[in-house]
Formats: sequence, C-alpha cells, structure tokens
Amino acid sequence: MESHKKEIIKATVPALEQHGTTITKVFYQTMFEKHPELLDMFNQTNQKVGDQPKALAFTVLQAARHIDDLEAIVPAVIGIAHKHRALNVKPEHYPIVGENLLVGIKEVLGDAATPEIMDAWEEYYGEIAQVFIDVENGMYQTADWDGFVPFEVVKKDHLSDDIVRYTVKNDTVEYDLRAGQYITVKVDPEDYPNEALRHYSICSINTDEGLQFAVKKEGSGEKSGVVSHYMHDDVKVGDTLELSAPAGDFLLNHEEDKFLFIAGGVGATPVMAMIEEAIAADKDSKFIYSVQNEGMHPFKDEMKAFGEEIDVKIKYSDTEGYLTHEDFEGMEDRSVYICGSMHFMNAMIKVLTEVGFEEENIHFEPFGPKMSVIGETVASSN
Repeated sequence: MESHKKEIIKATVPALEQHGTTITKVFYQTMFEKHPELLDMFNQTNQKVGDQPKALAFTVLQAARHIDDLEAIVPAVIGIAHKHRALNVKPEHYPIVGENLLVGIKEVLGDAATPEIMDAWEEYYGEIAQVFIDVENGMYQTADWDGFVPFEVVKKDHLSDDIVRYTVKNDTVEYDLRAGQYITVKVDPEDYPNEALRHYSICSINTDEGLQFAVKKEGSGEKSGVVSHYMHDDVKVGDTLELSAPAGDFLLNHEEDKFLFIAGGVGATPVMAMIEEAIAADKDSKFIYSVQNEGMHPFKDEMKAFGEEIDVKIKYSDTEGYLTHEDFEGMEDRSVYICGSMHFMNAMIKVLTEVGFEEENIHFEPFGPKMSVIGETVASSN
C-alpha cells in the first residue's frame, strides 16, 4: 500500500479498539442476511455468546496495528487458515466477507468513516485476504483428502457424564496424523435449518481401530450446542459422518526436551494424543489436569496408564479448588502445552506468566475462537 493509506489505517486503530466488536457484530448480521448459505460454516453458539465477533474484531485490530510488519501476525494467520481449510473456505468467499466488513465499519463509524478511510480499508482488506488465500491454497494441496468424505462410526464410548469418544473408519483414505490436530464434522441435524460444521480434537495417535475424536455435550436451552447434542443423542454405531482432513497447528515441537501438559475439562482431548506422542519420543513430561469432579472426568484409564510413564496430577475443582501458582512452581524451564475452555485458557496463561514461564514457551489451543483468547490476554496485560 501507499504510505499515506497505511497512515490512514493506523489512524483507525483507536476506533477499532473502541468499536471493533460492534463492527463485527454488524458484519456477521449483515452477511448472514445476504448470504444465509454461509451459516453452515459458522458456530452459531459462538455468535450468540460473542466469542466469534470478539475474535474477528481482535484479528482486524491486529492487522491494523501491524500494517508495517505483517510478519508479526503470521502465527495467527496460519491458525485461522487451518480452520478455514477444514471448513472448505474458498477464494470466492473472501469478497463476500470484505464487502460486509466494510458495511460494518461504515455503519458503526458513521460520518467518521470518510471515503478516504473506506478506500484504504478496502485496499488493505484485499491484501490481507490474498495472504489467507495463498496460505490456504498450500494447505489444500497438502491435505490428506479433499473436501468432506464419509466415515462409518464403529465405536461410541461414554467417557464421562458429558463426553463421548467416537471411533470412525474409512478404508479408502489414507492419513498421517499429528497429535494436537482436529477433524471437522459436517452434519445435518433434524429441525435445524442448515448443515452444521464443527471442529473436534483427535484424542489418540493410535489409529488401529480407526480415527478417534471426542465430543462434549455443550450448553442447554438457547445456548445448547446444536452439533454436540445431535452427536450425543442421535449418532449411533453404524451411522456415517462426513469429515474433512485433519488440520491444526497446535503441534509438539520435538526440538524441545521438557514438556508440561495442562488441560481443563474436555481440553484433555488433544492433550491425550500429545502425551502419547511425547512418551513415544521419550520426552521428559509432566501432566496437570483440572476437572470439576470424578463424574466429569474423561480418559480415566488412559491417564492412569500415563501415570506409569510420567508425572500425572489430577485436581478436582469441586473438592480441591482450581489450579494456582503453587501447582506450577519449579517447572518454569518446561515448554507448556495447554488446552481448555477460553476462561480456563485466560486464567492459566495469566498464572503461568506470573509464575515466570516465558510467553514464547506457552502454546495453547482453546475450545473456541483462539483470537478471542489472545485478545483478552493482551487486554488484561495493558
């Protein structure tokens, strides 16, 4: 971009800080009204609770803040691009997003959104969109399979009061799993107006019986998880599920030698596979797990088996309280891999940095839009 247009973008940062989430809420509302077919790709529960608009707002804000050094947001771009590839987002979707994002900016900022500002943002969005398109093109070329393919449900195991593990099989496709990845399920629940797509973490690198992933039954009432309730209540052994190829950048760095795995609740799902991979690689590992109570505790047998190989600590929050600074002291030299709810993630990152862990050694994967966690972490530190 020309330098004067970059200055215009940078000058909008205060407005984005103040109105970003409102802009993105207007964006989503406008886009879905014009293109209801895109409802398939978005988690409507995240829309209702505000996590998705918050994540998009922070992504846009970071793009504006780093317009002179876009390398700084490359990790975030890669993480989002993985989800886009898994959802089958294609280049033709980006003009739709851009058009409606500009509508949101114009509507919320009103007279402050001058023609010069709108022109600069239209050009800048085009540049950002092309970065995503190029990154995702490479991911499509290397994916284990194209689009969504059918898998048969061969096992359904109830692991806790609210978590079920599914084992699915398709002998016609080949895949090379990495611990920490997720698959994306496409279903068509009865009485739901759209198809629905959701990401679920792979919970084991052992594929002898098939590909394994776990689903927590989320929410109730208006905020019930449409897909998770459908999976728990309606999907049976022998049924077929459509899956896109494994994706994700929450992967072990094998150049590191000492690991600390932290999980909360269903956040244990990808961590179980990561611990399997770490043990197989003979890494010095510790695992700390927080869950509400024994009834909510999944993977009991697997965690017991891990305890014969590595140091495992399980803490029931109902009786023993939440994880605190004391649970992590003396481990500051370890690389950390965390997964859990966004509330859990924000709390753990805050505690770990206060204990003395280096930020660059803290790797995380929330069950929700990742940029909303990064945004809250940045906001809490300012």
